[in-house]
Amino acid sequence: MINLKYMKPSLVILAAGMGSRYGGLKQMDEFGPNGETIIDYSIYDAIRAGFGKVVFVIRESFMDDFKKFFSNKFETKIKVEFVTQELSNLPDGFSVPEGRQKPWGTAHAVHMAKSKVNEPFLVINADDYYGQEAYQVAADFFAANPTEGEGKKNYNVIGYKLVNTLSDHGTVNRGVCQGDEKGNLVGIEECKNIKRDEDKIIRFPAGDENRVLGEDAIVSMNMWGFYPSYFDFFEREFSDFLANDGKELTSEYYIPDLIDHLINTKESDVKILSSDSAWFGVTYQDDKPHVVAKLNEMIENGVYPLHLWK
Repeated sequence: MINLKYMKPSLVILAAGMGSRYGGLKQMDEFGPNGETIIDYSIYDAIRAGFGKVVFVIRESFMDDFKKFFSNKFETKIKVEFVTQELSNLPDGFSVPEGRQKPWGTAHAVHMAKSKVNEPFLVINADDYYGQEAYQVAADFFAANPTEGEGKKNYNVIGYKLVNTLSDHGTVNRGVCQGDEKGNLVGIEECKNIKRDEDKIIRFPAGDENRVLGEDAIVSMNMWGFYPSYFDFFEREFSDFLANDGKELTSEYYIPDLIDHLINTKESDVKILSSDSAWFGVTYQDDKPHVVAKLNEMIENGVYPLHLWK
């Protein structure tokens, strides 16, 4: 068995999206005053928190451009690995349905990092800014729990208030969390097309109705803390997903789908770790000015240096 006790955690960045709603590869779009991407700030925060490796999950089609853009920036500061998420990467006995173009979802994307990860790891989206404190909270959790041990697994999720994660320029998808008195996640629901209506109420479509969500609802922004046991769980459950839903051209297997199953089967506890960090993301091109303004404000306040990598 691999001894995780003295292993620094890794950061797994999900960056395989094609940015259809944004209009391009937002992973490499420049938001900082010296051409920095959101990924640059995420890695800077992870290094400060004590992470030892970054694993990018990307598409083969833009591998060369992605490596060229990022590798030289911080390879001397943290180990960097690249893996690809492709439709054809499926368990034995399964194949890609004719006509399918959509990726298999976030849970599948994380699994692509299996060959590069043997230690605790934190998962994030490439186009989301999570804040310095969030990485420190996750690092502190791993420091207090350096190994996953035997029996029930102990994962974590960083929670944010829903009101702090909405976009002014379109709908968003969020995993809404419910916790128990011990701070464990007991359920998570993937809610799609959430927006604030003209009456200022936050709603999303559910069947023939629109459901209301409270501003203080705790949501997952796809910032998850795992151990290598994740990969075994995924392989088992993804095969069931493919057998039941794999022929649908737009079906996806999300991280919350797997987590919800592991909680219900009592195979895992998932701690909700609260962070007071600001969160903002980029879904639409109109989100960019807001992100640029927020980063400039933090630079002026001394949160980040003007030049991240100098």
